[in-house]
Amino acid sequence: MLPIVDKPLIQYAVEEAIEAGATKLVFVTGSSKRAIEDHFDTDAELERALIESGKNELLEAIRGIVPPGVSCIYIRQGQPLGLGHAVLCARPAVGDEPFFVHLADDLIAGSPGCLAQMAREYDRHGGSVIAVETVPREHTSSYGIVAVDESKKNRITEIVEKPAPEEAPSNSAVVGRYLLCPEIFEKLETIGKGAGGEIQLTDGIARLLDEAAVHAYSFDGVRYDCGSKLGYLQATVAYGLEHPHTGPLFREHLKDLLSD
Repeated sequence: MLPIVDKPLIQYAVEEAIEAGATKLVFVTGSSKRAIEDHFDTDAELERALIESGKNELLEAIRGIVPPGVSCIYIRQGQPLGLGHAVLCARPAVGDEPFFVHLADDLIAGSPGCLAQMAREYDRHGGSVIAVETVPREHTSSYGIVAVDESKKNRITEIVEKPAPEEAPSNSAVVGRYLLCPEIFEKLETIGKGAGGEIQLTDGIARLLDEAAVHAYSFDGVRYDCGSKLGYLQATVAYGLEHPHTGPLFREHLKDLLSD
């Protein structure tokens, strides 16, 4: 729910998913955390007040948070057992369809959005698709790292969770976007706990590699790790400069700061 200029990160995530064609949004959240549900809920009293005061621009903004034809489903993850477990919690809502996994703290600026790019890649060759980017080798211990066969449309041959730099199969790192086929659920059901005592999505994908194609996709865009202080500040500045209302004045403000 951290805001970037005038929208929380989760709103950027929803807009990216809708642009990619998603009409069913499944939010997996922790217990006693209602902020996300409240954000996407309708508020008839607020809408009525905006209508009466003639604030039509604000009215359209809140009505556009979830467009018509898009549904929201909320699922509680009873225990913090990892990303793989969170994905597994969504199985009843997802069913037997390919689905996106979007980690909202990875904000990716691109046009079209990263998920739309991945959907296009899926249409080309099928199989699961995982977004990756090149990172310095000394940072491999912070990511899932993949090795690929470039002759087979970058099909992943190995995926390792947070390897030491000297043990990493490459410096191609998985970031917070996945397009997964439903077979992943069966793997997550059986892998058990991995690194950190959690059910790791990476481990489930590793089990899937021998049976189904999983492709690495180098997206077109700029990623901001908003789970870190520096990444959050970088995203705020970048989006602030591009904002149609704040951009010009903000740019002048930054110039004044840097000239002091």
